[in-house]
Amino acid sequence: MSRGRLYVEEPSETRSEYQRDRDRIVHSTAFRRLKHKTQVFVYHEGDHYRTRLTHTLEVAQIARSMSRKLGLNEDLAEALALAHDLGHPPFGHAGERALAHAMADYGGFDHNAQTVRIITSLERRYAEFDGLNLTWETLEGIAKHNGPLTGPHADKREIPEGISNYSKKNDLELASYASLEAQIASLADDIAYDSHDLDDGIRAGLINLRDMSGVPLVSDCLSIVDGLWPELAAPRRLHETLRRLTSKLADDVITKTIENIAAFNISSVADVRSADTPIVAFSGNVAAGEREIKKFLKDNLYNHTKVRTVMEEAGHVVADLFAKYMDDPAALPDEWTLELAADDNLPRVICNFVAGMTDRYALLEHARLFDHTPELR
Repeated sequence: MSRGRLYVEEPSETRSEYQRDRDRIVHSTAFRRLKHKTQVFVYHEGDHYRTRLTHTLEVAQIARSMSRKLGLNEDLAEALALAHDLGHPPFGHAGERALAHAMADYGGFDHNAQTVRIITSLERRYAEFDGLNLTWETLEGIAKHNGPLTGPHADKREIPEGISNYSKKNDLELASYASLEAQIASLADDIAYDSHDLDDGIRAGLINLRDMSGVPLVSDCLSIVDGLWPELAAPRRLHETLRRLTSKLADDVITKTIENIAAFNISSVADVRSADTPIVAFSGNVAAGEREIKKFLKDNLYNHTKVRTVMEEAGHVVADLFAKYMDDPAALPDEWTLELAADDNLPRVICNFVAGMTDRYALLEHARLFDHTPELR
């Protein structure tokens, strides 16, 4: 049972509340833009690399599967997974770093807080409200999927402005943990990119399976595959290894979560929210192995000279656009100059505009406004 929506609406006759949330997310403008936003590689570097959209779909599939096995609300988990990256700017984390630097004196930038802005304000499609008017549970799960934002279990970062401002009018209980479905969506995100970033890195020729012989979880899966099919062609060998890795990580989360539910005597959503620790988790050994995968990706893919060079240039594109619009707000498109008439917070309006850009549109805007635009290759 949902706590409802900020703006009261009649229930749907054909869909549950969380199915309705899912559908609103899928039909949003921000969701469509994920098609041309970077996961690791810029959209024009290859047709088979993950984009922010295909990453999101993989996360949703994993979250739904784990939720089904645990007897949770699959529709809520799916909605949370589909929404989790709506606030990402162009060029992935490079764009986020550029906007965070540009907004340091103006309330900051955080992609999760930007997601909250999008779904509560910036999407303007409905006659009776701004945003998507999602259920309280979906909003809570998006805001807190990485854990509490206040109280003893929060990390020490300041609460992002977009979340704190919204919570003042619709209390998201920022000191508690979010639902099991939100915790599932968070780890499904990790599982998805652990596997598919390895896949994309190998496809790009920047890493190979031999490099991963010292990464325990990956090498374990590779050994199983080689034992079953010693002469398997390289593409099939890679796929068989990574699908086993995904299953191993997901199955471990399911097993450990069942153990935690029993160990912490969890019998209600209230118990989950008031717990002193996340209930959805990897087991100790798998958690350590999963951290090794992340370290391998950081050292060998995300910090690879080719990737880092492209992302540094991409960050400059985002920084250039922000600075240009700050110096000359008239350079904004007409609909955004109208936005300034309703909201005199120039830096935030510009940030909202730039954060919503796709990689492709950011490059087109940069080419329109500057004499030289990098090719990002």
